[in-house]
Amino acid sequence: MTEHTPLPASRGPSEHSVRDQIVEAATAHFGHYGYEKTTVSDLAKAIGFSKAYIYKFFDSKQAIGEVICANRLMMIMERVDSAIAEAPTASDKLRRLFRTLSDTGRELFFHDRKLYDIAAVAARDRWPSIKGHEEHLRQLIQNILHEGRESGEFERKTPLDEASSAIYLVIRPYMNPVQLQFNLEIAEEGAVQLAALILRSLAP
Repeated sequence: MTEHTPLPASRGPSEHSVRDQIVEAATAHFGHYGYEKTTVSDLAKAIGFSKAYIYKFFDSKQAIGEVICANRLMMIMERVDSAIAEAPTASDKLRRLFRTLSDTGRELFFHDRKLYDIAAVAARDRWPSIKGHEEHLRQLIQNILHEGRESGEFERKTPLDEASSAIYLVIRPYMNPVQLQFNLEIAEEGAVQLAALILRSLAP
């Protein structure tokens, strides 16, 4: 299975408490003023550090944002992996994949509104954390399909990469933060119905 994308490397000293303090302050500042409107100078003033000192730990504002975004995406995938690990069949794994992605994405990105702005920017600008998250999902879908074919649950005629790609495109509006905002009212029901539709199409 594809590994999670590593967090951006820090510069200078590796004092985790200072890095955590910067990330915590940045999260609050981005939530209040917006990611794109906040500068490293703004963060420096809010934390009480010099701008140069922050640059000892992070190359840029985006590097700070990457840590925030990557941490949140990792939480989502940990919940997805845990839900799938408990499923007895490939069909159940696919259902849980849809449901957990939808539920967790809404909870972590939209119930905590201060993270929405940075999530939207990350998705729009294709940050490495987003790319790694998507690759992890693609591999997870392919693994589930392979398991279902081996067990006889799923058909074998459609090329595996084609089927995996199609399922990913179906689920994308429920896991991409930019698209999910337009599907919040129907996300829970939609995830269940789409999973059922896909499972019917996969039947041997």
